[in-house]
Amino acid sequence: MTKVKRAARAVRVVGICGSLRPGSYTRMALDAALAGAAEAGAETGLIDLRAYELPMCTGNDKKTTPPPGVLRLRDEVRAARGILLATPEYHGGYSGVLKNALDLMGFEEFEGKMIGLVGVAGGKMGAGSALDGLREVARALHAWVVPEQASIPQAWQAFDEKGRCKDAELEKRLGEVGRQVAHFARLHTAEKAGEFLRLFESAAENPGGENR
Repeated sequence: MTKVKRAARAVRVVGICGSLRPGSYTRMALDAALAGAAEAGAETGLIDLRAYELPMCTGNDKKTTPPPGVLRLRDEVRAARGILLATPEYHGGYSGVLKNALDLMGFEEFEGKMIGLVGVAGGKMGAGSALDGLREVARALHAWVVPEQASIPQAWQAFDEKGRCKDAELEKRLGEVGRQVAHFARLHTAEKAGEFLRLFESAAENPGGENR
């Protein structure tokens, strides 16, 4: 776990990077979304799946003790109230490494959590299909997906050599995904459940467009 930021009485938001590529645009986009969560007062952490040495999910781990990387991943996600899922779009879907990580977890890690979605793509159409797939996974795990999401077309043009967004509007959109996750996670407590439901249900839908 890297890039941890602490704030008093903060909710914890973690971002799971679904790309293993060095210099990943997915990682750059996720960093911007996590920065938005931190600006909203959340304690943030980045989960780089390269550091966990996860095995392929076989559905058989109930019969054996999972390896340390799986236990560590589950513990870190379970400790969060908000989760950012970031993925490149490959062949119309989200990445295999992220799928495997999700398959190694379940309701204990995700149920009732706030989920924000970020996707990048090399083409002009963006990562809408990948994000739609992740939305279905979140629903299956009984998690709440925040209204805002960020899809970045032609991601190779979107960031500078230091990994920063070239476009201020894109940076704002990525930050807003993180801010919404932090905001709704904070409200989703016993004493603020009514306010959470009112605000969540009245939130504007993602405006879509080329950055859908």
